[in-house]
Amino acid sequence: MIKAIKFVGVPVSDQQRALDFYTKTLGFRVVTDQPFDDKQRWIELGIGRSSSGLTLFTPEGQENRIGTFTGISFVADDVMATCKELASKGVTFIQEPQKADWGTAAVFADPDGNQFVIGSA
Repeated sequence: MIKAIKFVGVPVSDQQRALDFYTKTLGFRVVTDQPFDDKQRWIELGIGRSSSGLTLFTPEGQENRIGTFTGISFVADDVMATCKELASKGVTFIQEPQKADWGTAAVFADPDGNQFVIGSA
């Protein structure tokens, strides 16, 4: 049976710029960074202590996915504090943190305009 998500792909236009953002700004860790073909690297990132990760990779023919809403939701213990910290590092928020009955959530973008949710557990 399926047990978990190993990684999800995030299409990017510039892998090095994306790698810098995800590691230096968001604090993700490099799991794999190796050549894939003559155009791209296979970059897999770990997120905190989670076993799930991201790949910074754009499959050929999927370039139109760059800069869209990803449907990926990250979890933070304190959404307000995390968003404040990320904003101080220059992260662009499409939707500022909002509290609701079910929790708190915000939407931010990476340098390519890919959008992600950050919310409470």
